[in-house]
Amino acid sequence: MIKAIIVDDEPELRELNKSILNRNFDEIELIGTCGTVKDAIELIDIHKPQLIILDIRLTDGTGFNILQKIQPYNFSVIFVTAYNEFAIKAIKFSAIDYLLKPIDENEFCEAVERAVLNINNSKLQEQIETFFNIYERKTQSRKIVLKTAEAINIVDISDIVYCKSDSNYTTFFFKNGEKVMISRGMKEYEELLSDYGFFRPHHSYLVNIQHISKLDKSDGGYLILKDGSEIPVSSRRKKYLVQILENL
Repeated sequence: MIKAIIVDDEPELRELNKSILNRNFDEIELIGTCGTVKDAIELIDIHKPQLIILDIRLTDGTGFNILQKIQPYNFSVIFVTAYNEFAIKAIKFSAIDYLLKPIDENEFCEAVERAVLNINNSKLQEQIETFFNIYERKTQSRKIVLKTAEAINIVDISDIVYCKSDSNYTTFFFKNGEKVMISRGMKEYEELLSDYGFFRPHHSYLVNIQHISKLDKSDGGYLILKDGSEIPVSSRRKKYLVQILENL
């Protein structure tokens, strides 16, 4: 059995999450619920859960305060939040699952299923540390977590050459020749990486500007990257791209 706890300062939401969990997951044992940082730390210390469903805002602090006081991170986390733009961006960078209030049962179940798959992953510690580095702005060296069904990949953003979209999947291509396919659309990664020197020259591609070798304006226009890759450039984005490259 997988041991889980629910931490939320709204009693009705704790009950809702509890009922969804019990209704859909026979393999998960809910060993406790609480609504404060203090009680959550005690529950975690005593029961050592493998899954924590964690509200961000609590009466005596935040869910992040709980994680800061607990080591090692050998459990999966699902954050629950209203809307906090910067926190959500940090959560997305670290590929930790999160749920927006009001809770949708299907989204809840999908998040739990993903979290269960990663319970024994050796990189859970590094994944949560990546979140805190971004959330607390501890370092300028940026990493992003790319999570697949098989692995949690924690990579330097500077090592990403480009991304290619295929429907609801995005494939990341790295300067060492490796690639990773993620079951998320390009738009989410465009929003995350646009502040880190990435540009979308075509609806199917997102490119790290530092890996551009030249812009060839023939045949409608395409980029040649340092690894030899050729990336198409749409006519409506070419002018803006030229301005970016001229200012490098």
